[in-house]
Amino acid sequence: MKLYYNIKQIYEPKEGNKMKAIEIRNKYLNFFKSKGHSVIPSAPLIPENDPSVLFNTAGMQPLVPYLLGQKHPSGTRLTDYQKCLRTNDIDEVGDNRHLTFFEMLGNWSLGDYFKEESIAMSYEFLTKELGIPNEKLSVTCFKGDDDCVRDNVAYEAWKKAGIPDERIYFFGKDDNWWIAGEEGPCGPDTEMFYDTGKPKCSPECNPSCGCGKYVEIWNNVFMEFYKDKNGYSKLEQRNVDTGLGLERMTMLLEGKETPFDTELFKPVMDLLSKLQTNDNIQSRRIVAEHIRSSVMVINDGGRPSNVDRGYILRRLLRRMTRHLNKLGIDLEKLPEIIDCSIDCIKELYPELEKTREEIKKVIVEEKDKFMKTLQNGEREFDKVAKYLKNNGKTKLETESVFNLYETYGFPPEMTEELAKEQGLEVDMTDFKRLFEEHQEKSRLGSEQKFKGGLASTGEKEIMYHTATHLLNAALRVVLGDHVHQKGSNITEERMRFDFSHPAKMTDEEKQKAEDLVNKWINEKIDVTCFEMKKEEALKSGAECQFPERYPDVVTVYQIGDVSKEICGGPHVKNTGELGVFKIKKEEASSSGVRRIKAILE
Repeated sequence: MKLYYNIKQIYEPKEGNKMKAIEIRNKYLNFFKSKGHSVIPSAPLIPENDPSVLFNTAGMQPLVPYLLGQKHPSGTRLTDYQKCLRTNDIDEVGDNRHLTFFEMLGNWSLGDYFKEESIAMSYEFLTKELGIPNEKLSVTCFKGDDDCVRDNVAYEAWKKAGIPDERIYFFGKDDNWWIAGEEGPCGPDTEMFYDTGKPKCSPECNPSCGCGKYVEIWNNVFMEFYKDKNGYSKLEQRNVDTGLGLERMTMLLEGKETPFDTELFKPVMDLLSKLQTNDNIQSRRIVAEHIRSSVMVINDGGRPSNVDRGYILRRLLRRMTRHLNKLGIDLEKLPEIIDCSIDCIKELYPELEKTREEIKKVIVEEKDKFMKTLQNGEREFDKVAKYLKNNGKTKLETESVFNLYETYGFPPEMTEELAKEQGLEVDMTDFKRLFEEHQEKSRLGSEQKFKGGLASTGEKEIMYHTATHLLNAALRVVLGDHVHQKGSNITEERMRFDFSHPAKMTDEEKQKAEDLVNKWINEKIDVTCFEMKKEEALKSGAECQFPERYPDVVTVYQIGDVSKEICGGPHVKNTGELGVFKIKKEEASSSGVRRIKAILE
């Protein structure tokens, strides 16, 4: 059978590994391909032209325009694997199940098949392809409420597939309803659970219980409604959106207790055990997970910074460094640990071989910066301790512990240890409350990035999206052909555009670029859209940031003779709709990359 990395690369599993992660992925993609689905590439972790979220957090996220009705070049049946990163639970990593980076396998129907066929295919894949016994499976369906009736269609489909009544459960919106944000496409879902064989914690134990007997393995969402401020209405195009977590399925099929016991983590966990002088399973899990997540973010262009996704990466790396220290591991061994982590997953993501050295360089540099931060924290602690002693005080208050953590990234357990060394009492009882308040603020901030749905494609965003194409073309005229887009961020109020260029732009260069964009706007050029083979599009001169991430058939947007780019859209029909373009700021983004902030008036 054909096996998939980035869709076309082949890997033959070694003997003795009956269900490696790569095999599960390939079985999934090949199965749905046999059911008429087109295999499309994973989008990068860092979303392109989507300011609503820091990272791609679900398989459906890059497909939102098509779920809302835009035609996909590859058809109405799609399947892929999607690299995902979720940041809300960073501080939970270290237990036996939480991960920040994970891979989601998915299949989609864009106005094609619906509940019955989706459920039949899911059951066939689980039992025939993965060999999971029927008796190990339980499912949940939507029980109905004032907005939507009980999902008897899904219920009957599961019964027809072979799941008995006693293993079909009905729950409300909290468990079996999905919506993208507060408004948007939504509908009931059905979830599949694997019975681990653990005894029931009570007679009422069921898949909604958190005791660990039932593990969710797959979710099929049936998008048939649209919710707005007036309530729910029926969608013209009914869609199916599914998601199956690769790490979780690998854990179950390998018969392991946690993801950290699987092939994806075990070599790193073993290496950390070998290098450590202080044994701590939680710290080893944190180091292994955060290095893997950081590797994937850096591979897709992320770099540490103090804002947005750069701050998330910095937070991952600093937490990893703290726990390396806690394990007593020589930090000079960090490149060896990174290599081991890459080796664990390079069969899944062979592109890591090309970026291996750059990844190590970024992580080691950030580690070195954080060590300076730790030193600054120690100096600040010494000031606090001296003040307390000079004033006859012997107790370090909770607020001081938290301020050292929040301002300097100084670990509270290190503060506690230093306090005891200097004969100071330390009150950690209230630290948990302050820390939880801090976490809640971070969580709400992260959720705000998600608020309003995944598809922020209002009129103004569409205008800014088109303006990025004009700006890219203008910069190539003014600065040279070395200029290429390196990322963008669009809101209703402004656009942010990153591009390759080694030096700060002069005022004259900025004015020339601005004037050129406005010239093309005033010329009222039509924006045309057409589909063609990717290879032909690239040969014709179409710009594309990451060609390998697009399917074989692509959508190309052309603005007269000015611009031609492979892009998912959407765009205005004519440049005359854009108004007046103004560059507000030009600054450094990262090494060799500049950033322009601009508005349309």
